[in-house]
Amino acid sequence: MTIQSTTPLSAGIERPTFDEELVARATKLIPLIREHSTEGSANGQISPVVIDALEAEGLLNLLVPRRLGGQEASMRTVVEVLAEISRGDGSTGWVASLLNAGTWFGTTFTEQAQNDLFAGSPNTRISAIFTPGSTMKRVEGGYVVSGRWPYSSGAFAANWAALGIALDVPEGEDPRAIALFSRDQYTIEESWYVTGMKGTASNTVVMNEQFVPDHRVQSFAGMRDAQYLTPYADRERNSRMTFIAVAALVLISPQLGLARHALELTLQKLPEKPVAYTRYTAAKNSPVHQLGVAQAATKIRLAELLAGNAADLIDQFAYEGHLQDIETRAQIRNDIGFIADFAKEAIDALLTANGAGSFAEPNVLSRIWRDSEIGARHAYVTAEVGKELYGRVLLGADDPITMDV
Repeated sequence: MTIQSTTPLSAGIERPTFDEELVARATKLIPLIREHSTEGSANGQISPVVIDALEAEGLLNLLVPRRLGGQEASMRTVVEVLAEISRGDGSTGWVASLLNAGTWFGTTFTEQAQNDLFAGSPNTRISAIFTPGSTMKRVEGGYVVSGRWPYSSGAFAANWAALGIALDVPEGEDPRAIALFSRDQYTIEESWYVTGMKGTASNTVVMNEQFVPDHRVQSFAGMRDAQYLTPYADRERNSRMTFIAVAALVLISPQLGLARHALELTLQKLPEKPVAYTRYTAAKNSPVHQLGVAQAATKIRLAELLAGNAADLIDQFAYEGHLQDIETRAQIRNDIGFIADFAKEAIDALLTANGAGSFAEPNVLSRIWRDSEIGARHAYVTAEVGKELYGRVLLGADDPITMDV
């Protein structure tokens, strides 16, 4: 592991700690989240009652600095909070994950941009889509942007959007940037017609000829390497966290919660269930079911261990004021793919143990399975991409790295 120095943090920076109280707030909301989960899935959007409850408990500004009214939580805490929300419902956990990530991105911009975002409102919520989906022209003081950005999870609950744009730069430079737009500058077009994560309302943001000032634009390359525009990077731990690692880790947190929920339901309902076409009158006495549940529980635990280790690495480097070296970043990206696979495999094994009825439309296990299968296919989560990246770095491949890390 190679330490790359960046701006050292000033003395007195708070060490990252695990906040059990924040996690308890998420756990407390699980009954409410589950009560409205079917409604959210049917309506294609999380219930406002749930969004309001998450906000009231301070669970949508987990990574926002305290100076702006946020929780300034450690990454380990964030992963566990988001996993618990997702144990209530996958769509709710996904929306909470994306809103927390997007709102954190906003805190890395210039101080003027942060004032625009948070002045008088610690509960600012920002949705985010990195992929450039725009046309733009340079004007005095900024840019005029038009475009379409699909898959904008949680945009319905946001009052700002962080959108990917492509700048006109010299050949060889990375043109990508992220720009901040207020809710009155864009519309949302319904386009999210899927079998899983139905309540995320991951629709398309549409914008036509809207101005964004220079102070609300930040280069993607700078953000990727934790060279943010915020003037508080030498005073705030979370302003030193590595961009891609954080973005990917929040996306994997729902998988942990979904797998936990599947195990919870299995342990409640399976033990006394007769095993069809066998002499076992209770599945708890069936070796096949014993082995399947044990294997699933172990894979969930392995996923949790990998997620906790990744969170601790992000917290450690940020606290010390160092940029994560490329091997550590590649390791985290690789491990995130394994977390997704472990969670999916565990859920699959649990549905097999519970039987074909698990796939009935009203069965919560069916929704858990569909949500997991959709969420695990996000580009930042796909296992094979992370394996390729990590293998390239470990072996010192001649070709350059083929993805952001």
